[in-house]
Amino acid sequence: MPGTPVLRNNAKLKESARRQIKGEPILFNHEHAAALLSQFHETSAYRHWKLCGAAVMPNHVHVLIEVPDTESLDRVSGNLKSYGSRRLNKAFGTPVSGTWWTSGCSVCCKPTESVPSLIEYMKGQHNPLVVWLAPEFE
Repeated sequence: MPGTPVLRNNAKLKESARRQIKGEPILFNHEHAAALLSQFHETSAYRHWKLCGAAVMPNHVHVLIEVPDTESLDRVSGNLKSYGSRRLNKAFGTPVSGTWWTSGCSVCCKPTESVPSLIEYMKGQHNPLVVWLAPEFE
């Protein structure tokens, strides 16, 4: 959550994650980040969603997107992940684990008053590969 301290070197969390992995951990590089950002733009345009911002770090992604109230948030995250996977698979091959993503995702939705803090949170990511913001949020 924006404004909360980041947990660093949490041994219990690392061990839990290690037990669940199906292959070597996936770390994105600059080429992966560029491909994902391009796909997020393409998917958003096709679905008539407004991409407000995206930040790709080596081990996770943040996307801030405006969708109609009638849109299922599971569908939104599913679309971003599935189309992102297709783009990555085509460009870089399928990972040994068979997937680029974990099974879940965190979704933050409404109220719109939280958008400025979410933008600042994305800008402040540690070691981002790419941070893109819609012009009104730069």
